Amino acid sequence: MRLLIVGGSGFLGTELVRRASAAGRVTAATYCSARPDTAPPGVSWHRLDLHAPTQLDDLLGELAPDAIINATSGQSDWAVTADGSVRVAMAAARHGRRLVHVSSDAVFSGSRISYDESCPPDPVTPYGAAKAAAETAVRLLTPAAAVARTSLIIGHGGSAHERMVHELAAGAREGVLFTDVVRCPVHVEDLAAALLELALSDGSGMFHLAGPDALSRHDLGVLIARRDGLDTNRLPAGRGEGKSMALDVRLDGRATQERLGTRLRGAREFLQLP
Repeated sequence: MRLLIVGGSGFLGTELVRRASAAGRVTAATYCSARPDTAPPGVSWHRLDLHAPTQLDDLLGELAPDAIINATSGQSDWAVTADGSVRVAMAAARHGRRLVHVSSDAVFSGSRISYDESCPPDPVTPYGAAKAAAETAVRLLTPAAAVARTSLIIGHGGSAHERMVHELAAGAREGVLFTDVVRCPVHVEDLAAALLELALSDGSGMFHLAGPDALSRHDLGVLIARRDGLDTNRLPAGRGEGKSMALDVRLDGRATQERLGTRLRGAREFLQLP
């Protein structure tokens, strides 16, 4: 199995690269501005600008991967998050390559709270709209692809939310942790294992890769602080109501878990004190 991880220098991408390499997969990965300082030996790294339509064809022609995992995130930059994902899907289709596309719970508004794999997107943010557009394009261009929606990704202090908790506890940044913004966090190791399982399978359609625990951002911050020995009283709380964001979005992944061997742990389990 030859694997190409698009966005291999990101938080999720780094774990995908590490895990794929450790499993003995022939692994190639892309980066945009800088490759990681530390990376497993034997991984080939390639600079990729998703704004450039011909680079992907050249790269797939050179590497001939069996499967591609698109783990990029351009946030609300439509040219990367939406258009870039379209280019990846088009290139995968032209070269006949297996595609696993990573999407997000940001495609949902929170109006119905619980969302299973059959729910259509109804985004309320620019990032969510870009992710929803990417999903539609991927499913049209590569019907055999797996589209994997996920939620807040946590793991070993390296995620954006974990860094925010530390900075708030230290008084190094302004802001609050919302008590009414609810998500279903997933550990980066579990998510990477599930994505690699999908890459090795022929499963197609929509998958929900999130943990079973629904937690507010503040409750999640408290768990992180307790794990890391921080003063939970220093974590400021606030409400997201009235702001331009989805509030309560819970990915129901029970149907996905029945199709996968990888178990996705809840945050209360993977953040428990040692």
